[in-house]
Amino acid sequence: QAFLSVTSILNVAVFRDHFILEDLVGEMKKQSPALSFGPLQPDGKIAVQGPFPALGVLREFLLLKAKSLSEEDRREAKSHQRPRRKLQEHRGATETRSSVRDAPGEKQVLVLDTDIYHYMRHFFPSTFQANGVVISGVTDGDITTVCIEDAGRKAGPAHGLRVKTTIENCSVELQRILRKERLCFQEHSRGEKLRYKRLCEGLKPHYPDVLTIPYDTHIDIVGTSADIFRFAKQVRS
Repeated sequence: QAFLSVTSILNVAVFRDHFILEDLVGEMKKQSPALSFGPLQPDGKIAVQGPFPALGVLREFLLLKAKSLSEEDRREAKSHQRPRRKLQEHRGATETRSSVRDAPGEKQVLVLDTDIYHYMRHFFPSTFQANGVVISGVTDGDITTVCIEDAGRKAGPAHGLRVKTTIENCSVELQRILRKERLCFQEHSRGEKLRYKRLCEGLKPHYPDVLTIPYDTHIDIVGTSADIFRFAKQVRS
């Protein structure tokens, strides 16, 4: 499995007090024509599928929109007014997305494929250990949102942006070379899970660049195409 397409469940219910959600979804579709959108659910959730870079851009578009709303809410709180706004009033935010999110001195946010994030955390931990900033990750299915915040030290206003760029460059390179293989449990029993885990642990010394990620129903194997093919074949045999 290549990292070419991912599916994410987005919850846009947080925008209900500000936008007509159907209008928001329409704007999202115009913003990201490469993505496929499922039906909008009554609880505000919607399934989105497509290329990971396009999904990442959509996620950052929504984060920026949420940020712009919070700033407007603070201003409106002074006059005790919070009217329901049409989506068109905020279309200008799309055009300034890059300049706002990359402004030096502000919190930096980027979106990574969850498997890539785990691989980087395991094999390149120093990428997330920069001086002067606090780096945290929140995983939501196939997507992990990484936040880079100033730790209060005098590291320079553009330091967080440099850290973000380093993480992005590493992610792009890994996305180019890594693949994923999934070992599904047949019986879903505790004994089978332990057997698969022992087999994977025994093979790891022979495949030092392979990462195994265990779940309740399967184990994901992340590495180069050749490594994960041989690794999975040996486990199955």
